[in-house]
Amino acid sequence: MPDRADTAPYDARMPALYIGHGAPPLLDDPVWTSQLRAWAGDLPRPTAIVIVSAHWESAPVSLSATAARTPLVYDFGGFAQKYYEMTYETPDASALADRVAAMMPQTEPVHQHVSRGLDHGAWVPLKIMYPAGDIPVLQMSLPTQDPERLLALGRRLGPLRDEGVLVIGSGFLTHGLPFLREFRIDAEVPGWSRDFDAWAADALARGDVDELAAYRSRAPGMPYAHPTVEHYTPLFVALGASSDPGAPGEQVVDGYWMGLSKRSVQLG
Repeated sequence: MPDRADTAPYDARMPALYIGHGAPPLLDDPVWTSQLRAWAGDLPRPTAIVIVSAHWESAPVSLSATAARTPLVYDFGGFAQKYYEMTYETPDASALADRVAAMMPQTEPVHQHVSRGLDHGAWVPLKIMYPAGDIPVLQMSLPTQDPERLLALGRRLGPLRDEGVLVIGSGFLTHGLPFLREFRIDAEVPGWSRDFDAWAADALARGDVDELAAYRSRAPGMPYAHPTVEHYTPLFVALGASSDPGAPGEQVVDGYWMGLSKRSVQLG
């Protein structure tokens, strides 16, 4: 498929996305990389990207460095040296940062983190989806794990979609790393991962935000699927930024990676 994401003009309201971002070895997985590139190729070209990653939990809301050639955060360990030498040089995002800061209420101040780069929850999937690195990228911190507050945060970001900005929540639909028996891309899928994934897929297909928000008590596979929940909760930022959180999402990517669900969703 041609890499239309790097050539097509913006001509429609952007969707909001929840994506599984994987670990750095995702960059070498031909199946998942082809899925992400095809997905990006089917979208209008963004004017800019705002991404909330599981790997930056900070309150109050914080924004990444905005200057051109934003640095990367190599927030992982035990991988091949080549991943620590990768770059993803994106354009100046200061205008977008000012726009986002102005959208936040006065009761919730925004911290401009001038030295903070993009972590792997942002740069790994974006390096695949938009390899040219010619779209401004602003990372926003995950300030809470409360679904209602994250839905409200997403709603504030929603108007950016009319300006061609792609809003992304980046996590992993299951993330029980301590309970994996082996670390291979084609590892057997644990029951808790499969059960949580099936539950979430059904709720997303029905647009049942209340069910998704009640995951701690209703989702099978807990707490093994999410011993900590920061990889699941970016979903609510994307839902909040959508036109109708109660509308069924288009589940663009499914399947498993290292036994974890890579299910990813596009919201209109």
